[in-house]
Amino acid sequence: MSSLKKGLYVLPSMFTAGNLAAGFISVLLSIGDKLNAAAWFIILAILFDMSDGRVARLTKTMSKFGMEFDSLCDLVSFGVAPAVLMYQLVLNSMGNVGIAIAVIFVIASATRLAKFNVKAMEPADKNKSHSDTFSGLPTPASAGLIASFVLSYEIVDGTVLNFKTIPLLMKKMPFFFNAMPVIMLLLAFLMVSTVPYGAFKHIKWTRPKSIQVFFLAVVFVALICTYPQNTIFIIFLLYILSGFVVLLVRGYKIRKAMAKIKKENEK
Repeated sequence: MSSLKKGLYVLPSMFTAGNLAAGFISVLLSIGDKLNAAAWFIILAILFDMSDGRVARLTKTMSKFGMEFDSLCDLVSFGVAPAVLMYQLVLNSMGNVGIAIAVIFVIASATRLAKFNVKAMEPADKNKSHSDTFSGLPTPASAGLIASFVLSYEIVDGTVLNFKTIPLLMKKMPFFFNAMPVIMLLLAFLMVSTVPYGAFKHIKWTRPKSIQVFFLAVVFVALICTYPQNTIFIIFLLYILSGFVVLLVRGYKIRKAMAKIKKENEK
C-alpha cells in the first residue's frame, strides 16, 4: 500500500479522534462547572462525527477499524458527555434517581451504537434498503438536543450556567428543568427503538431535490450564525420529531392500502 493511500486511511480517523477529544473535554468542563462550554464541545464533537464518515466515503477509505473506532468515540462524546452534563445541571439534585437516569442514558447510547455496528456488518444487499435511514435515534442527535437545551439558557438574561446561577434559572424556567429528566428517558427509549430517522448519507447534490436540501442547509447555517442557540435547538428538535412524522405517514399508508384491499375483496 502506497504512503498516499495510508495517509488517506488515517484522515477519517483524525476526524474521529477530534470527536473523542471534544467529547472528553466536554466531560472535564462539566466537572469543572463550565456547562456552556461543555455543551459547545458536544456540538463540536457532532461536527467532527459528521465529517469522518463523509471523508471516508469521499476517499473510499471505509474500514472495520474506522467503524469500531467511531462507535467507541461516539459513546464518550454522545453517551457519557451529555449524561455528565445533565447530571451536573439537573440530575444531581435527584439523588439516586438522577444517577439512574444518567446511567440509563449511557446504556441506551451503548446499545444503540452496538445495534448500528451489527446492522452495518450485514450483507450489502440486505442492508441497502435501509441505507438512507437509521433504525432508532442516532446518538449524536440525542446528545445534540441535550447540548442545545443547555445552550438555550445562555440567552436568558445573558446568564452563564454554573452552580451559582442554576437555582436562579430553575426559578425562572422550572418547566424545562422538571421536564429534562423525562426528556432524557424519552431520548434513551428512542435510541433503542426502531423509529426511522433520516441518514442523509447519499445525497447527490446535482439532483433537484438535493439542491433544495442544499438551499435549506445554507439558510440553517445563516440562522445558526445569527441565532446560534435557538437555531441549533430547533434543528435537533425537528429531527427528533421527524421520526414520529415518518411513523404517522407509514401508518396512514398502511391503513389506506388495507382499506383498498378490503374494498376490492368486498366487490
